[in-house]
Amino acid sequence: MAAQQGQGPVAGLYPISTGSAELVPDGDSRDGWLLKINGVQSSHIVLSDPLRLDFEYMRWIVALIEDRFEPERTERLRALHQGGGGCSIPRYLAARYPDARQVVVELDAKLADYVRGWFDLPRAPLLRIRVGEARQVTESLTPATRDVVVRDVFAGSTTPDPLTTVEFIEASARLLGAGGLFLANIGSAPDHVSARTEAAAIAAVFPHTAIVADPAMLKGRRYGNFVIAASTTPIPASPALRRRLLGGALPAQVWDDGQVRAWIGAAEPRRDGPSPADS
Repeated sequence: MAAQQGQGPVAGLYPISTGSAELVPDGDSRDGWLLKINGVQSSHIVLSDPLRLDFEYMRWIVALIEDRFEPERTERLRALHQGGGGCSIPRYLAARYPDARQVVVELDAKLADYVRGWFDLPRAPLLRIRVGEARQVTESLTPATRDVVVRDVFAGSTTPDPLTTVEFIEASARLLGAGGLFLANIGSAPDHVSARTEAAAIAAVFPHTAIVADPAMLKGRRYGNFVIAASTTPIPASPALRRRLLGGALPAQVWDDGQVRAWIGAAEPRRDGPSPADS
């Protein structure tokens, strides 16, 4: 089954470079679509409403961005998205920041072509999709050219190890201008062992961090996602942000830097090269 540029979405299973992509009508909206990659839910898109985000963690990410960079006062947001999928967050930011300049890094060339044809994405220079591996592309970009870097890369239910190391976080941090924001979507089991390792790498690079998650997730009662934000400048949670997070379908709370570091505890960050267990 093939999708032509500009054809629009058609339900079905599509071969892509890394396996398969499936488009499923969401049943709630006449033009809403769920994108699955190799059987795992990846993105949700409503063609007529780019501001609708059905995945909670995506709503948390854009809430953090808008709290730092108020749309009415931000002339041109510069964003890098490490991981593309259906480009739900880039579509949202393009609607909120009409003059934004965004680059989406997508490993799967065939998926990138499909998404362009399905979801009516803004054209370059507003939104570029660069096919490549997220780390290689990140390390090739010019320093201090982004306001926001969003890491949302998964192979199945986990982020590939090379994108969780101190060295990769350092490469991402170099891209940010003054006051820039790094945001990572982290999938975690209830024990949070791997998540603490990921968070430790981020906290080792950035002096200021914050976490957004629902209370049950933070207490280790279920598997799920949380968002960690990091910057070279403080990340104060405004009253408006706290109200916005509490008002979602899955109410969330914000942890400040002290709470994040206490939660990380003695967890050691992952670094490039073999781990002690491999030696």
